[in-house]
Amino acid sequence: MFRQASSAIKNRVLMSPTQCRSFGSLVSPKELKSALSSVKVLDGSWHMPNANRDPYQEYLNKRIAGSQFFGIDTIKDTSSDLPHMLPSPDNFADAVGKLGISENDHVVVYDTAGVFSACRVYWTFKAFGHESISVLNGGLPAWEKVDGPLETGAPEPVEPKLYKVSHVNKDIVRDYQTVLANARSIQQGKDGAQVLDARPYARFTGEAPEPRIGLSSGHMPGSISVAFNEVVESGEMLNDDKLRKVFESKGVDVDKQIITSCGSGITASILYLALERIGARKLAVYDGSWTEYAAKDDALIIKDK
Repeated sequence: MFRQASSAIKNRVLMSPTQCRSFGSLVSPKELKSALSSVKVLDGSWHMPNANRDPYQEYLNKRIAGSQFFGIDTIKDTSSDLPHMLPSPDNFADAVGKLGISENDHVVVYDTAGVFSACRVYWTFKAFGHESISVLNGGLPAWEKVDGPLETGAPEPVEPKLYKVSHVNKDIVRDYQTVLANARSIQQGKDGAQVLDARPYARFTGEAPEPRIGLSSGHMPGSISVAFNEVVESGEMLNDDKLRKVFESKGVDVDKQIITSCGSGITASILYLALERIGARKLAVYDGSWTEYAAKDDALIIKDK
């Protein structure tokens, strides 16, 4: 059921004729520290609305030296009433170019939690064909432990670049109609993609309410609960052997189609990165996730008794 992730995925050296990747999908603080001047670093921090925290203000207060801020709640589809759907290719290119990044740069993204919202930024870049990207394992807390250089205050202006989206990787994105059709197939006893739900287990079963008012908890028919904190420990992603054991214990087959979902597409991206590392290739994130799904009148929702 499980296979070793190929070295071409875990530690790519050549991603395209122009994208050179010397890091794997996860980079250690020491690795980043030794190559800080040769990569573009982004703070991709985000917090739940009820946390009453401002990630941009925290970025101004303390950040990795030379980093820019990637606003998950601003670099998004502003025409949607959903929290942070993928932006259009043009809007993504414009926003990223203004951060001083080109399609040829290697990007390392981090967050203040360790391994959390940075994974959403990782998946977003990949959705727009930018494979040369890594997540800092352990995030800002791990960076501070190795005495990585920090900055405070307003960042120095960067020279904008012209960013060109090479292609949109639709294979790693799923929408409502796709997951609804999948849920119906599974409910009818037919084969379907494995849907992995990263929300806390009590929300998955329906025992606990959703944090968004008026939204039903529960889960899609046939979906599998893999709470995101099962693949992260002390702010760092588990090593590959431990990741395999987690997904194997859930009955997940990485050779078959997998869709990850969560509340709004943030922690689903953590599962995406974890599964990618252990060899899953037929892998996608449901962009709208439960916030979109449970708000639909025709959604199929299961609550455990």
